[in-house]
Amino acid sequence: MRLNKYLLKYFLMMVFIPVFCTQCAAADNQDKIHKAMVAGSFYPADPAELKSMVDQFLANAGSHSISGQVLAIISPHAGYVYSAHVAAEGYALLRGKDIKRVIIISPTHVEAFRGVSIYDGDAYETPLGRIPVDKDFAEQLSGGKNLLLLSSKGHETKRMGRGEHALEVQLPFLQSAVGEFSLVPIVMGDQEYETCRALGLALADLIKDDKTLIVASSDLSHFHKYDEAKQLDSKVINSVLEWDYFNLHRNLQSGLCEACGGGPIISAMIAAEAMGANEARLLKYANSGDVSAGDKSRVVGYASIALIKSNEKAGKNEETFSLSKKEQRQLLEIAKEAVELRVKEGDVLKLDKAYETNLLQDRAAFVTLKINHQLRGCIGYTSPISPLIETVRNAAIQAATQDPRFRPVTEEELKSLTYEISVLSPFRKILDLNEIEVGIHGLLVKKGNRSGLLLPQVPVEQSWDRQTFIEQTCRKAGLPTDAWKDRDTDIFGFIAFVFGEND
Repeated sequence: MRLNKYLLKYFLMMVFIPVFCTQCAAADNQDKIHKAMVAGSFYPADPAELKSMVDQFLANAGSHSISGQVLAIISPHAGYVYSAHVAAEGYALLRGKDIKRVIIISPTHVEAFRGVSIYDGDAYETPLGRIPVDKDFAEQLSGGKNLLLLSSKGHETKRMGRGEHALEVQLPFLQSAVGEFSLVPIVMGDQEYETCRALGLALADLIKDDKTLIVASSDLSHFHKYDEAKQLDSKVINSVLEWDYFNLHRNLQSGLCEACGGGPIISAMIAAEAMGANEARLLKYANSGDVSAGDKSRVVGYASIALIKSNEKAGKNEETFSLSKKEQRQLLEIAKEAVELRVKEGDVLKLDKAYETNLLQDRAAFVTLKINHQLRGCIGYTSPISPLIETVRNAAIQAATQDPRFRPVTEEELKSLTYEISVLSPFRKILDLNEIEVGIHGLLVKKGNRSGLLLPQVPVEQSWDRQTFIEQTCRKAGLPTDAWKDRDTDIFGFIAFVFGEND
């Protein structure tokens, strides 16, 4: 009898131990699912209501004729009542497209960290269902790259009960417009240029098919008056449309314009550029003041933009910017009047005349002063931080009074001064060094925190060939002359529209 009890005890142990171990194994292998964090606040939590709402936004979207492949879209991430009508314009382009993978790049609103966090879980979930993470792609993207981390940072974190919304709010639109797809969820912990560059190039290296879409999640300016917001937002939008992500990043960092997802935008542009994109198309712009009963005293800006590998548009490095003779005369008058007023009276010229529309666009420019064909001062702005009339006025004053190579211009010298103005086109990355034309292109070389710029006139004056021009621009940046060969070095080209009083 005693033996039977021991046998019974042993039997029971053998029955329950495997069950317990199996349960442990099941717990260890349980999928890591990112649960919806902002359902019920940024968008409806009820699946039927959410599906109906998204479908209605998509149905109301405009019809855009796109020739070519949409490689990426820039989409807002506010509550649907404010921004979904803008977001829908981009997602409506995707209906009927064969998209198998979507990479969403989001800023962080709840947790700051260095680099980029690629979600290490198995799926993201919304009221419309689960979206599997492309774990192979995520692991390859993060592998061996210092700034690209496989982690949950920025994804699962909550602060004061709030989770990250910027990535999540894109998902119901994708689920409705695309259907089934795998997801690569990315949150940027910082938006430094090197981080944007590392992510953009890594994505371009890894994407080998035409069934992958990149989504950059970003709102624009925050809490300005309606008209001020439109002006700030136009700076971001114009930089994207002109494909000048280099100056866009500089202006975002200096606070001249705003986009909470500036890093995702620039990363997407770098990736799309390397994949052959040659056009950016604005699909819709609005701000929160445009919705019914919207508050126009503190608005948030939204834009939907498509980055396209176009079959029709000429290459984006072809620049057609020019100024009419009337516009040239107006700018030369501004430069001359500004210098004379500052030297004679110490005042700043007021720009209160009627100017051509082209002169009111944000442009970078240099003003060169000469006496008897000898340089007397030259200062300019390499970034489009203000309307062209203001840029020329300010550069002219500084060339006359603040060029460290010369003493300030005297009143006696004014009558001998001649003026030359160089208006710079947007900066575009040089993908093929054979594109560089001496006498046509100016160059900016950037590696890490070092950069150097030479205007198109310089190699002509110095009788340099293309190779020497590139090497001397590297030297101007404080880099070795062969730094252009390094993968970590970027070369940006621009065209200067140059004119002077003698033209």
